[in-house]
Amino acid sequence: MAESGNIPLDLISHSCGGASIHTRLEDGRTICIRTVTPKDEDRLRAGIARMSPRSRYLRFFSGGASPPDWVIERLLDADGVLHLAWGALDLSDPDHPAMGVVHAMRPDKGDAVAEFSVGVVDAYHGLGIGRLLTATLLLDAAGGQLEAFRAHVLSENEAARSFIKRLGGEHVAQDGPQAEYRVEVAPALARLREESRPGGLAAIFAHFDAREAAGDGV
Repeated sequence: MAESGNIPLDLISHSCGGASIHTRLEDGRTICIRTVTPKDEDRLRAGIARMSPRSRYLRFFSGGASPPDWVIERLLDADGVLHLAWGALDLSDPDHPAMGVVHAMRPDKGDAVAEFSVGVVDAYHGLGIGRLLTATLLLDAAGGQLEAFRAHVLSENEAARSFIKRLGGEHVAQDGPQAEYRVEVAPALARLREESRPGGLAAIFAHFDAREAAGDGV
């Protein structure tokens, strides 16, 4: 079984479950990455509330304290086919709060392109959480026959635009303040495999590689 540090990747905790990925960040804190379920509503709402108004505005295009209930319900309604969603939990905190969440949504199973979004709580910026979550989502999407992600970001969100470009994303459209990018799954994964930071990135690939070798789904 692949490991990161001394933590087995398939270690089970009450917040994570058996299909989760456990690893450490470069600052030493333990995290787990797992699929999102409707039971995560309180954790999701708390995470959004802990985002700054600026971060909420850049993520949801609104600076309100919380998105409408219908948005929360949509973010939690992940079925692993039309809607892929993964979240990172901080296991160094007794409450195991949400650090960030990533999504890929498509209207039909036959669609090869899904809408991509990622959000990270301000307290965890700069730790590589976005890259870890995106790598996880890309690997999950590759297994589900998705070819590309479509991302809509505000033009003023330089950090998000830079990250998408690092993945090989191409600017394909502009609608007022919103820029649309297309990210091809396979090339983006190849780029992330070449990165050495954050340290937990190798553990993400090792986990999915091991699953694929065993012929198991995630």
